[in-house]
Amino acid sequence: MIFFKRLGALAAFLSLFAFTTSAEAGLKLCNRTSYVLYAAAGYVKGANAVTQGWYRMLPGTCQPAIKEPLIAHGYFVYARTSLAHSGLSRVWGGHQKLCVKDANFALSTPVTGRCPSDDTFELPFAAVDTKRQTSWAMTFDDSPAFATLQDAERAGLKRLLKDQGAKIGAIDAKPDKVADAAMAAFRKRLNMNPKASTQDLFDALETEALKSTAPAGYAVCNDTSKAIWVALGLNNAGKWMSRGWWKIAAGGCAKAITDALKTDKVFLLAQTPGGVPIVYGPDKFCTTNVEYEIQGRENCKSRGLVEAGFATTNTKGLSGFTAHVSEHGLVYMPKVYSGTPK
Repeated sequence: MIFFKRLGALAAFLSLFAFTTSAEAGLKLCNRTSYVLYAAAGYVKGANAVTQGWYRMLPGTCQPAIKEPLIAHGYFVYARTSLAHSGLSRVWGGHQKLCVKDANFALSTPVTGRCPSDDTFELPFAAVDTKRQTSWAMTFDDSPAFATLQDAERAGLKRLLKDQGAKIGAIDAKPDKVADAAMAAFRKRLNMNPKASTQDLFDALETEALKSTAPAGYAVCNDTSKAIWVALGLNNAGKWMSRGWWKIAAGGCAKAITDALKTDKVFLLAQTPGGVPIVYGPDKFCTTNVEYEIQGRENCKSRGLVEAGFATTNTKGLSGFTAHVSEHGLVYMPKVYSGTPK
């Protein structure tokens, strides 16, 4: 099995600006990043929080998330990069925990207390200060930020080409002969109409990238409010092994195994940066306090290693699996990925 390298976290920013056209009253979201984003929005209504998602947002585009005039006490947003993108998931969020689902959702849940059902879980949303305006627009930005939405669109096409193996250097809006050649080859391979729109290109690029990055493997999502460290144990071709650590930012995800799963079980350990276990169990594997890959799970102490208990996640019959880690432990959501998320 192939493991992703751990990557540094990408800073994510929320840029806010107002708009005043009464016909556009509500909350509008704009994507000025080079990533395809899946976003959610919410607001507080009485004792309940209303949340809705997922809005698929292509680089360089805007769309309404809440169409009613903004008169609630508080508004919140969250976004995560498409699974089509290689490397760690990037997130745009904050500190307000609100309930969501993996699939499309519209929820009304109590502001206090846990999410109401097994298929719902919390994510950290960012508060949006609407300045008491009934209309507001909010932009998700890269770091450093692109100057315009059009620049983000051009960079987004480059990124999806690179996600599929094109030898593209900088993800920017500048003219690039390598990117042009890669796009021409992509169009030819898919026999695309020469008049295909930019949205058609993004749709095709994301769908093709998902075939190589998302349909298979094992991902861990951190639904807590702080960073966590995770390690995995598994039986790889008849041999026991363990590997760690992946540092996952609050609200983020890491894809630890990228090949199709061929095992009935994957064992998971998650802990705080201080070493306090959040997800653990009775199955023993060897670990260290630094980055490691260890063959075998026996005689840990005699080998100068630390023995730790891992929790079991059942992956039988699945090619792809996502484990969600909350402050209360493991809330895993098995999922086989195919096609473009809606």
